[in-house]
Amino acid sequence: MTDPDEDVQCWLVERAFDDRNLVTTVYATPDGDRFHRRERSAAAMRAGDEVTAGKRISEDDLEAVTDDDRRERYAEEAARVAADHAPEDPI
Repeated sequence: MTDPDEDVQCWLVERAFDDRNLVTTVYATPDGDRFHRRERSAAAMRAGDEVTAGKRISEDDLEAVTDDDRRERYAEEAARVAADHAPEDPI
């Protein structure tokens, strides 16, 4: 069993911009089984932290991926990003 206070290394697998000027970032575990989604305004992103290739995310903040195709896509993208970047690299 995992410790809910433990942080898990996750990788950027998706970034989307919408017509409300929001940026959605999705970080997933290397196996694609769990993810964390965050929405922020584009202005807040410019003024705040950079989007990085990887983040350590608390177990409590991760959700299960229930769609097999999405799980596979997240795992493939996490592997690609992890192979090409260090976690702290801006991306």
